[in-house]
Order: sequence, then structure tokens, then C-alpha cells
Amino acid sequence: MLYAIVGEDVPNSLEKRLAARPAHVARLIELEAAGRIVLGGPFPAIDSPDPGPAGFSGSLIVAEFDSLATAQAWAGQDPYVSAGVYASVTVRPFKQGFPRS
Repeated sequence: MLYAIVGEDVPNSLEKRLAARPAHVARLIELEAAGRIVLGGPFPAIDSPDPGPAGFSGSLIVAEFDSLATAQAWAGQDPYVSAGVYASVTVRPFKQGFPRS
């Protein structure tokens, strides 16, 4: 089943985010290689594809996991969690409507 993982950043997270990004992206590449990721990316803190020093306000990942508990455990081990980038992480079941397969 698909799960939406939403991480909400702490204020002024950019420095922590940049430091933890390589490890964070490596985990996403593993999901991609396994064919389990639908999409993922950050929320710019301002209305711009390149927010510069404004940074980001959080992230969204939609990926396939065996269960809600498995998705929550995976999300809890994210380098952004251990680095203090995320103030909170929410994991919810997700049913893809579009694009239609």
C-alpha cells in the first residue's frame, strides 16, 4: 500500500538540512531502485523553485510499504529526523487517484 510521509521542518532548518541531505537522498534512491517511490521532494519556504537562503518548510514522500507500522518505522529513521531538521513527521495511508494507471 502507498503511504504519504510529511515532514515539517523546524524554523531555520536549512543548515541542518544541507548537512543531512546526502544520507536522506541515499535512502530515497534505495526506494527508487526497489520501484517503491511514487514521488518525493521538499516544500520551498517561499513561492520559488529555488528558495535560496529561505530554505524549505518540510518534505513529502509517497512510497509503498508493507504496512503503516513499517512506513512509520522507516520515516522515524530518516536522517532528517536524527539531525533535527523535522519538528514533526506524519505518516498516512494514501490512495493514488492520479495519474490513472
